[in-house]
Amino acid sequence: MALHPDFIHVPIAHRGLHRPGLPENSMAAFRAAIAHGYGIECDIQRAMDGTPMVFHDYELGRLTGETNGTVAASTPAQLARLRLSGTDEAMPTLAEMLAEVAGRVPLLIEIKDPTLASGADVGALPQRVAEVLAGYDGPVAVMSFNPHVIAAFHKAAPGIAVGLTTCAYEAGEWPMLDDASRDHLARIADFDAVGASFISHDRNDLDNPAVTALKARGVPVLTWTIRSAAQEAEARHVADNITFEDYMANNG
Repeated sequence: MALHPDFIHVPIAHRGLHRPGLPENSMAAFRAAIAHGYGIECDIQRAMDGTPMVFHDYELGRLTGETNGTVAASTPAQLARLRLSGTDEAMPTLAEMLAEVAGRVPLLIEIKDPTLASGADVGALPQRVAEVLAGYDGPVAVMSFNPHVIAAFHKAAPGIAVGLTTCAYEAGEWPMLDDASRDHLARIADFDAVGASFISHDRNDLDNPAVTALKARGVPVLTWTIRSAAQEAEARHVADNITFEDYMANNG
C-alpha cells in the first residue's frame, strides 16, 4: 500500500503540537496540531491487557511521576487515572485518539518495540493496533524501528501503508544490539521483506547510502526530529517531509 500523498505535503507534529501545558502525545497536543493543519505523529505502547495506549516511554516516570511503573505492567484503568506533566491531560488509548482525529489530518503511528531489542517475539500488539484501526477513515500510516513489528502489522492490515523508522544505529545509542544487528538495521535491509513503502529517518543520517538508494527508487523519505527552520531547510534537500517540534513548521 502506497503512502497517502498528505504525508508528503503536510508537516507532521512530533507527538502532537506539544509545548508547556500541552503534553506530548496528549489529546490537547493533538487538537493543537489539527487546529494548525499539521499532521500528527504518535507512539503506541501496550497496556497489561494488550490495549494500545498512546505514550512514548516504556516507563511512566518522565511524564506521569509514577517512578516505579511501566505501561506494560499497568491496566488501562490504572493508566487512565494518571495525568501528564502536571496537567489535567490523561493518557489516551489509540481508540480514543482515533475518535478525536477522525481523519482530519494525516496520522503517523509508531508502534514502539515490545521486545526492546528489535527481536522477533513482538506479541499481540501489532495485531491489536490493526484491530483498532480497522475501518478508520482517514490518512494513516504505521511504522516501527523493529522490522518484525511491521511485518506482523502488515500481515494483519495489508491495506494500511507501513514503513520503517530508521537511523544510523550507533553503538552508544543502541547498546542492546550487537554489531551485526546494528549494521543490518542501519542498511535498512528489511525494507522490501516487510512490505514497507516509506522510511522515517534520523535527520542526522540522511546521507546514509541506504537512504540514498531508496530515494533513487522513488521511496518517500520522512525525517525526524526537526527543531528549527534552518534544520528543516537542510533536511528538505533529501527528505520529502518532516516530523517537527519546538517551532512552527512551514505549512504553506
